[in-house]
Amino acid sequence: MKILDWNALDAEAQARALTRPVQAVAAQTRASVAALIEQVRGVGDLALREITARFDGVALERFEVGEAEFAAAERAVPAELRIAMQQAAARIDAYHRAGMAQPYSLETAPGVVCGKIIRPIGRVGLYVPAGSAPLPSTALMLGVPAKLAGCREVVLCTPPRNDGTADPTVLVAARLTGVHRVYKIGGAQAIAAMAWGTETVPSCDKLFGPGNSYVTEAKQQVAQAGAAAIDMPAGPSEVLVIADAGANPAFVAADLLSQAEHGPDSQVLLLSDDAALIAAVQGEVERQVARLPRQAIARQALAASLLLRVESIEQALAISNRYAPEHLILALRQPRDWLDRVEAAGSVFLGDYTPEALGDYCSGTNHVLPTAGAARAYSGVSVASFQNQISVQAASAEGIAGIGPCALVMARAEGLDAHANAVALRLGAAP
Repeated sequence: MKILDWNALDAEAQARALTRPVQAVAAQTRASVAALIEQVRGVGDLALREITARFDGVALERFEVGEAEFAAAERAVPAELRIAMQQAAARIDAYHRAGMAQPYSLETAPGVVCGKIIRPIGRVGLYVPAGSAPLPSTALMLGVPAKLAGCREVVLCTPPRNDGTADPTVLVAARLTGVHRVYKIGGAQAIAAMAWGTETVPSCDKLFGPGNSYVTEAKQQVAQAGAAAIDMPAGPSEVLVIADAGANPAFVAADLLSQAEHGPDSQVLLLSDDAALIAAVQGEVERQVARLPRQAIARQALAASLLLRVESIEQALAISNRYAPEHLILALRQPRDWLDRVEAAGSVFLGDYTPEALGDYCSGTNHVLPTAGAARAYSGVSVASFQNQISVQAASAEGIAGIGPCALVMARAEGLDAHANAVALRLGAAP
């Protein structure tokens, strides 16, 4: 990782420092994804078979996971892992249940009652990556809130392994959340299949889940086409750590590497006002990465990552808000004192003993979070993500008599005479 002094950079160099790696190949990615989507839309399952053979190296006649494969997965997953997933699911359930929106109703004027009702989205599609590493935790993060929301139908897509099966841990995690329709399809082609539907994959109203730059681009394209809504841009993983002189260099390095090992297009950043801490972290990163089984992947991510020297923690937080990281770790002595300064982040981790990995797996919060700066306007997945909130209003004769004149004045000011007439007729008919 390269060390840079933020205040020695001009504006252009600062902008480059905060550029995500995937932004450099966005045009190429867009074109490739558009071609895959068009192929799936035009040919359906036949296209899925060809694309799966090309990218996953396996020929599949049937995409949907059958009962025999689910049963084999149940036998294959060790009891220790099953218990860990059950414990994680319970915490995810508790956290998301506590934050569920509630319907309400109130009288805004005499005879005028307004409220909100909440309904689950009918059919949702979940994407669980399994390219370089299977992510059963993502099945929990998506399946639990979908179940709490009460979605009528849940479809899950995950890439096949070389032997043509889905990863057993993903299947067991899906079943733990009540998901029974799983398809062995990965990448942009899975997003296209769930958006438009094929002979075997049903079209979904909204799509959820993280993925690489191709999956993220596919989600954005199907949303722009109006085929399906999406949760958010949730692409290559990223973490920004703000550390002071008292931080543990080994802890900080481990947190940086935990995101770097996700994929070569991940990005990790450290901001600190202490030069000695930065140098110590740089050394720890090199020592720890050399011991990682996914060292090659991590090193590619580290090549596009930085250690930034800043003047103060205040400046570090200002830079972080500009970057809007997916994960923000405050490795500070009084981290909660700085929380009010955080304006844009997917999820925040406070103090030396709260590694980002806890949020990835089992603290209870959701790890499907906005990336690439989308945290400025998007939030992570919650139960509300799987629901529609519908406003309801009812006015009596007394009610329209009371507030109708207000509507008349505003409608006429906007030059919308039919609007005004709809109110005026009722005012004239009211006793």
